[in-house]
Amino acid sequence: MLYHLTHHLQHLYSGFNLFHYVSVRAIGALLTSLFFAFLFGNSFIAFCQRYFRTNVRDWTPESHQSKNNTPTMGGLFILVVFFLNCLLWSDLLNPKVLIFLLCMLSFGLIGFLDDWYKIQSKKGISAKLKFRLQVGFALAIAALWYFLCAPDTHLCVPFLKNFSPDLGLLLIPWAACIMIATSNAVNLTDGLDGLATGPLLSNFASFAIITYLAGHKKFAAYLFIPYAGSSEMVIIATILIGALLGFLWYNAHPAQIFMGDVGSLPLGAGLALLALMARQELLLIISGGIFVMETLSVILQVLSFKLLGRRIFKMAPIHHHFELLGWQETKITVRFWIISFILALLAILTLKIR
Repeated sequence: MLYHLTHHLQHLYSGFNLFHYVSVRAIGALLTSLFFAFLFGNSFIAFCQRYFRTNVRDWTPESHQSKNNTPTMGGLFILVVFFLNCLLWSDLLNPKVLIFLLCMLSFGLIGFLDDWYKIQSKKGISAKLKFRLQVGFALAIAALWYFLCAPDTHLCVPFLKNFSPDLGLLLIPWAACIMIATSNAVNLTDGLDGLATGPLLSNFASFAIITYLAGHKKFAAYLFIPYAGSSEMVIIATILIGALLGFLWYNAHPAQIFMGDVGSLPLGAGLALLALMARQELLLIISGGIFVMETLSVILQVLSFKLLGRRIFKMAPIHHHFELLGWQETKITVRFWIISFILALLAILTLKIR
């Protein structure tokens, strides 16, 4: 009996050591990201005002015309803060970290090209080229993750933990699809000041917790979820939380700078990859419910118009529908944040349900 008690205490002590090690680094990473954002934010905005001014997207409410000539490429600022802090806090010998950095860099490149062409010629790269680049990069990233990290190939289904089909090699196209879908969903949501930033913060916070739980053998066993060895990704998530909080300081209504595709595309892909590395990608349907809703509103609007000749919403994505109903932009944004926060909590609670 004394042996079992001592053995249990040893496990608790080792678990506490891991928690202490990760939590100290995570808090430090978040704070330094926030510090860098505040330190260089105004200078970066001044630079973007000179070189990266843009007009609002087509097919937006008339009220958005007042936002023309607002500087964009704010996502480039997020990426710079992110990469600098990864050098300070992340384990760069960890293959998961390196693959994540590659994901952010490659999808950021797609977004940069699209934003740059919009600034230069008022029109971004073609949808076909954009999609092909996303597919190519996503497949390459998924393949590297599969072959270098040997992840658990079983699909973890929320509420049905006894049902876990083995995807095998199909995990590569599956992961690529998740990255592309989430990347585009975040891009669609980025239509009001701070609208995409709030749900991204909720999601990265929830998956910081989930990657820690999935990276701890005792907690993973207790929750009946796959052990993913993903505790190092907590640092990645908290760096992004700090960078996004700093960006939100300038992106809150009225926005001094827009995120642009250079931000929304890599942040969406990064969120998806974080969920995949924790082997909890289906939880994105819950925690990322705002992104799902925005995407579905566009799909339903297009299908309804093509098949029935009429529109379901006054305008899609759905945040524009609420604008045209007379809701103030700040009210839409804050309400979407609240919903996203609740959904993120529900996603974490779902881990305990068998």
